[in-house]
Amino acid sequence: MKDKIMNFPLIRFIINLRICQWAANNPVLSRFCNYEVISYLVCGVLTTIVSYVSYFLVRIFSGVLISQCISWVLAVAFAYVSNKIFVFLSDDWSVPVLKKELIPFISCRIFSFFVDTAFMEITVSLLCWNEPAMKLLSNVFVLLINYIGSKLLVFKKRS
Repeated sequence: MKDKIMNFPLIRFIINLRICQWAANNPVLSRFCNYEVISYLVCGVLTTIVSYVSYFLVRIFSGVLISQCISWVLAVAFAYVSNKIFVFLSDDWSVPVLKKELIPFISCRIFSFFVDTAFMEITVSLLCWNEPAMKLLSNVFVLLINYIGSKLLVFKKRS
């Protein structure tokens, strides 16, 4: 599965980008130029697309809050499945494993949602800092929290 994914045209394109080539030759950054990180970023972009598209589709018929909630649920569900299959290569779909993975996965996503919300409230609403820049920085924090949580708590290698 991993070899098939690594030969997928989009993944090949990303790996062949000049910045990825440079990072792969950098002793510090090369640790982050691997299958898991690249596939996590690709799945993250796809999850963001799911979130945005579902938000605006629901928004046609509903208010902001309902649209936000539905898009968050759909994005988290998509993120779980894509991370399980493509990033962490977890192929056990038994009920006990799903329970062990889903509860910490959703908990981690809820935690990162509150970090994101608190960060935006403090930096934008209270401190009046640049909103687009703070949203970008907040997304970096959320990405890191979700990746670390998924790697250490959810899809950890079981012995």
